[in-house]
Amino acid sequence: MPRFVIHKHKATHLHFDFRLEMDGVLKSWAVPKGVSEETGIKRLAIAVEDHQLDYIDFEGIIPEGQYGAGTVEIWDNGEYELESREKNKLVFILHGKKAKGQYAMIHTNDKNWFIFKTYAH
Repeated sequence: MPRFVIHKHKATHLHFDFRLEMDGVLKSWAVPKGVSEETGIKRLAIAVEDHQLDYIDFEGIIPEGQYGAGTVEIWDNGEYELESREKNKLVFILHGKKAKGQYAMIHTNDKNWFIFKTYAH
């Protein structure tokens, strides 16, 4: 089963990075308020550059002067089941310690998506 990770990233501003193992990379989104554990709460997710798969286990400090400088820790991780994948919509079930259940991501415009929990599992 493919994996996911949610990094808590204390950079210029505290935010969370949501990453799905997909197409040989970690598809990544910055989620300013974090992925909700409650059903129906939409959170903005901004698409960022894909990361290499080995970044899924990364925790540490990115030095000043480098992209993403700051402290990165794993907030949650686990496996997921992809239920559907369309051009502007992803539906998947997260099997994490905190993020559990079915989630959907809807592409709104440019790099902006919404991520929200559709139901608990």
